[in-house]
Formats: sequence, structure tokens, C-alpha cells
Amino acid sequence: MTDPTTPTDVDASRDGDRATDAVTDTDAAQTSQRGAAALFPEAPRRVLGYDRAAVDAFLERARQEFEGEPSADGTPYLDAAAVRTAAFPLVKRGYAIEPVDAALARIEDAFAARDREAAVAAAGTRVWVARARDDAQVLLNHLARPRRRRFARVGWLRFGYRIDEVDLVADRLVEYFETGRPITVDQVRAVAFRMQRRGYQEEQVDALLDAVIDVMLAVR
Repeated sequence: MTDPTTPTDVDASRDGDRATDAVTDTDAAQTSQRGAAALFPEAPRRVLGYDRAAVDAFLERARQEFEGEPSADGTPYLDAAAVRTAAFPLVKRGYAIEPVDAALARIEDAFAARDREAAVAAAGTRVWVARARDDAQVLLNHLARPRRRRFARVGWLRFGYRIDEVDLVADRLVEYFETGRPITVDQVRAVAFRMQRRGYQEEQVDALLDAVIDVMLAVR
């Protein structure tokens, strides 16, 4: 992560059908290796892109999971969290990064919506809402800690996320949870921080932001 990004009030809502299409239309990606039209454009010349085979394989796993095809050992192929943390090798003549990331965001939305519907059907809306409210309160309690003390810091000779930038985003999220000030999942996904010596531990900050995304997807 490099440039600091603070969420802004931008409408980035998605159509549910588009999210589903992002999962079920991945067969098109498999044609890229056979010379037919690819699902994603190629990265510009002299710019690295995502490895095509790795992306195609991941999208096929997503399609199989979403359509309910069992894996060889019966375990799930992946879930919304796995989609969010997916990473691919950077290569020459790979897929352009931005459209792939946008498709992955839609796929994550689709998985989250499916999981939400299944949970509501199993436990009821009241239980689901109460669970999401409890999770949100846990996050709010953490985010509302005093500035410069919200996360553990790295050692003296190491670099972590810039404290002032993380605290600024944390303040913004507190407003979201406390007052409902608009913020979108895409804006949280896009947050990035510069580095500083003795900054906040990356793993702790990233884990909390992932948890925020989970809660936001749960109540959409």
C-alpha cells in the first residue's frame, strides 16, 4: 500500500445481477488461453498485469463454488474472505489489474449475499441482525480507542502504516457506525496507507478493515 486514501461520500452501489454474472460468466475467461476473446483486457505494454492462468483458475474455482459443484474432498472451494484476499503473480502481457480487481469485488459481494441469505433462512432475520449489530459494536469499541493507541506498533527498526493516516480512516469509520455517515464497501477496500518507522502493525490494521467489510456486506 502506498498512497493514503480516505473514504469519501461516493455512491458505489452494485446491482445484484452484475455480482452474480461476475461469478457465473467466468467460463469466458477460460477461453483466453485458447486464443479466443478474453474476459479481461491485456495490461498496457511495459506494464505488468495479473497472470492469466492464475486468474482463470481462481475464477473457475469461484464459479464451481457459487454453482454448488462439489470439490474432490468435499470442502468449499472458497468464500467471500478468500476472494477479498486473492493475489496473483505479476507478469508481462497479463490481465489489466483494475478490471480484474473490480470483478473480484463483485464476486465477493455475490458470495456475501449468498451467505447472508443462507444465514437468514437458517436463523431468522432477527438473529442475523443482532449478530451483525454485536459485531459492529466490537469494531466500534476498537476504532474508538484514543488516537495513536488504536493498534500495536512495529519495532523501532521496522516500518508500519502511518499512524495519522490510519487514525483518520478510523475516525471516518467511527462516524459510519455511530451516525450512519455514508461510506461504501468499495471505499473501505480501496483504503491505502504510506509507511513510517514505528508505525501501526499492518496485519492488525488489515484484519480490522476486513472485519469492517464483513459487517458492511452483512447489512447491505
